[in-house]
Amino acid sequence: MINIAMPLILVLFAVFFAVAMQRIGGRTDATWPQRAPFLGGGLPETHAWQRFHVRYYPMTLLFIAFEMEMMFMYPWAVVYVETGIVALAEMGMFLGILSIGILYGWREGVFRWQ
Repeated sequence: MINIAMPLILVLFAVFFAVAMQRIGGRTDATWPQRAPFLGGGLPETHAWQRFHVRYYPMTLLFIAFEMEMMFMYPWAVVYVETGIVALAEMGMFLGILSIGILYGWREGVFRWQ
């Protein structure tokens, strides 16, 4: 019973606390200059999906691929200590496949900024 009740109590407390803080500190009489965005410099002229050129997406995908590579390499270091040369060969194959993808992207001109 305690395992189920404790998270429920915490969620209810968080909701109560958020509502109480909004009622205590929230201002409803703010004028437009007080509510206007101040860090960005003004109102956005376009929708968020229209601001970035499509040429940024291949670079983003490459960045995510390299992040995934690092995510696999950290646990691999632990496995390498246990298994030795077999893990080294497997990581070599993984990096080889990734290198082929990088060379293909390079040949297709993904890394060229226009």
